[in-house]
Amino acid sequence: MRRIVAIAAAAALATALAAGAAEAGGKKVRIGTEGAYPPFNYFDSNKNLIGFDIDIAKALCEKANFDCVFVAQDWDGIIPGLLAKKYDAIIASMSITAERKKRVDFTDKYYNTPARFIAKKGAGLTISPAGMKGKVIGAQRSTIHSNYLEDNYSGSTLRFYATQDEANMDLVAGRLDAVLADSIVLYEWMNKTSEGKCCEFVGAPLTDPKWFGDGAGIAIRKGDTALREAFNKAIAAIRADGTYERINAKYFPFSIY
Repeated sequence: MRRIVAIAAAAALATALAAGAAEAGGKKVRIGTEGAYPPFNYFDSNKNLIGFDIDIAKALCEKANFDCVFVAQDWDGIIPGLLAKKYDAIIASMSITAERKKRVDFTDKYYNTPARFIAKKGAGLTISPAGMKGKVIGAQRSTIHSNYLEDNYSGSTLRFYATQDEANMDLVAGRLDAVLADSIVLYEWMNKTSEGKCCEFVGAPLTDPKWFGDGAGIAIRKGDTALREAFNKAIAAIRADGTYERINAKYFPFSIY
């Protein structure tokens, strides 16, 4: 009798554990992203979200055993959307900065790249607050790049745009003297679009953590520690097993970690 009771108890425990694992594995996580920031996150011709951020997000969700769906959100509303619970996490090349940490929590970084200025080839610009005095500089609004310009280039005319592409197009059209953005985004545009061939990097890479943060991380609502730690473990796992390296190589001929 005791053996029968033990078997029944073991079976009940196994059933409970399996149900718990299924429930954990089936956790639905909504990922907010912009969809207008190639090569990191953007829509293809079939209106599917693609890019480095998207592939990383899918790999992380697989490692964490999450059932993830993506929600596209304009950049300047992306943190408010998280706080309003439109989605559970932001995977959209968001830099980890002290200012943003006041509103959201972050995972560990999943990449880190410098900012750069670009201008038309042969423009002969001197990249410094004094050298750019009176010049017109563009950036995407509500970004680390627009913040940096506001804090350091008050002698220039600053124009901020809803998307990076809008800023780039105004540079091509001659309405801007320079654009400041992530170096990889600008590298992609200059090397893979006909419009971008007009332009080149000017000045040195910019990496000061005061403005540019500590790399790109996943933003989570404050207090959602379990989700943050699950993503941290998944980031470490894809770094260790080669998944991260394979995704990196799909987009870039160099490491961006």
